[in-house]
Amino acid sequence: MASNNIDLSIVVPVFNEEMIIDELVKRMTAAAKSITDKYEIIFVNDGSRDKTQEKLKQACSAHPEKLHYISFARNFGHQIAITAGMDYAKGDAIVTIDGDLQDPPELIPEMYREYKNGFKVVYAKRSKRKGETFFKLFTAKMFYRLMARLVSFEIPLDVGDFRLIGRDVLDYLKQMKEYDKYIRGQIAWLGFKSTYVMFERDERKYGKTNYPFRKMLRLAFNGITAFSDSPLKLAAQLGFVVCIISFLIGVYALYGYYFNRNTVPGWASTIISVTFLGGVQLLSLGIIGEYISRIINNVRNRPLYVIDENTAEEKKD
Repeated sequence: MASNNIDLSIVVPVFNEEMIIDELVKRMTAAAKSITDKYEIIFVNDGSRDKTQEKLKQACSAHPEKLHYISFARNFGHQIAITAGMDYAKGDAIVTIDGDLQDPPELIPEMYREYKNGFKVVYAKRSKRKGETFFKLFTAKMFYRLMARLVSFEIPLDVGDFRLIGRDVLDYLKQMKEYDKYIRGQIAWLGFKSTYVMFERDERKYGKTNYPFRKMLRLAFNGITAFSDSPLKLAAQLGFVVCIISFLIGVYALYGYYFNRNTVPGWASTIISVTFLGGVQLLSLGIIGEYISRIINNVRNRPLYVIDENTAEEKKD
């Protein structure tokens, strides 16, 4: 069980959110108070370059028994920031929610009620995503459905990192030490009894997204390579297909030489074959390299994050 008799921990990763900190603290606190007086809110500053750190210090110093912050020495990434907050969380129930207020804190009481009804994991499922481009909506939808087909376990569709988990789920999650984190996949892999509550995701109020397409693509690769070996199988299948195509081209070339006597110097298909084969080889090497990179990152055994400042109580292993 968690220490200090904390009912609820809320973990909030933030990055360059100085304009929203005051509203963020107010709404998070109101949501937590509506559930229990035994709560804590842990803000994780992921190497912000604006005044986010100063704003968090002011807010947490006003309520040191309820509000805490962890500040990284540099930017380590969204999934690592969530991991750090959960490492220090002491609650029986733990909520993770982004700090840009696109996910409404007011939904947390409803999620907590589902948790008290016996569910170990409660997802916040997006029925609508305001302010998102068609391209982002389409690619996100395709990724979740592709991921669901590639893995051997059920992955919930159209959910992000806004969720509630029980302490026993977190205890297992802490045992999954891999460096390239994909937390939503890890939680789904555990297989605990889960449900979801629906909500409409608000558009961003201030600034621009801290999760551009490049980071989304990196997260997608982490998710696929962490829970599926299908890309490796695809590389092998592509190699087999290329061998068949090359054989057929060879047969066609022999037929043309011996029967049609129709050969053209610098035959274009030679170039096509070479470039096609080279492309498949590079693709296969890239896929293999992705898995090797994950192995290297974990073998190094470096810490997941480096903390510069911390007001949260020391974590208990």
